[in-house]
Amino acid sequence: MAERAAWLENLARERRLSEHTLDAYERDTRQFLTFLTGHLAGPATLRDIRELRPADFRAFLAARRKQGSGARSLGRNLAGLRSLLRHLEKKGLVNAAGAAAVRSPKQPKSLPKPLSDTQAITVVSDEAQLHDEPWIAARDAAVMTLLYGCGLRISEALDLTPADLQKGATTLRITGKGNKTRLVPLLSVVFDAVEKYRALCPYHLESGEPLFRGARGGKLQAAIIQRTMQKMRSAFGLPETATPHALRHSFATHLLAGGGDLRTIQELLGHASLSTTQVYTGVDASRLLEVYDRAHPRA
Repeated sequence: MAERAAWLENLARERRLSEHTLDAYERDTRQFLTFLTGHLAGPATLRDIRELRPADFRAFLAARRKQGSGARSLGRNLAGLRSLLRHLEKKGLVNAAGAAAVRSPKQPKSLPKPLSDTQAITVVSDEAQLHDEPWIAARDAAVMTLLYGCGLRISEALDLTPADLQKGATTLRITGKGNKTRLVPLLSVVFDAVEKYRALCPYHLESGEPLFRGARGGKLQAAIIQRTMQKMRSAFGLPETATPHALRHSFATHLLAGGGDLRTIQELLGHASLSTTQVYTGVDASRLLEVYDRAHPRA
């Protein structure tokens, strides 16, 4: 469907969604169109989609649940479909009311799983990097330090250019989800880690090009950093929840534990809603209870 391709291109170009989210939306809508082929006994046309009722969307979610999808996956399925239908509605091609009338699956409550202070510091240290090539080890340390020291999403770190980190800078301007811009403090330890990588990098880093490069000189891909963290989990006995994104969780949780207020942390993380940031109060409370249970004489 050409309109679906145009929608995905719009999400990438104007809304700057991450590659992971785009892949998920592409997969979810493809699965929906495949479902409709069986549900309607033939390939779905725009006219078919225009006439879909809430019951049709519920049937799709029920089929996905039967195949083993959980509430989070189903919620994302529905979010992707609604986004596509809103795109088509703006063009006057369909009515998105059917999908809007379907209640999103209730999401299970789960807390972010940060690393401890010691674990996070280990991951970002030069000594912990496992690659034999010095410039790649310095690159990995710089990326990890940006995630933990500035609370960046991995996509935000990998989108940086040399021009974003000028000499003497004390803040970093980040363009995050929804093309929203925020300023985060640039700690000297973060700047130094990036400068070490720059000094060792064998490629010429033009000001408007990607700062972080892969082994062959192209833009560094998130999967490389994810695999690096996977090796670190094995090497240092870190939990399975130790991922690059866990460093962002660690940034927020450790700030909160150190007395940071939620509004400030919300701004630093680039959360649109304070309720998204409030989940970290649950993390901090749960860690306090763990300490209490271990240490209190009457626990």
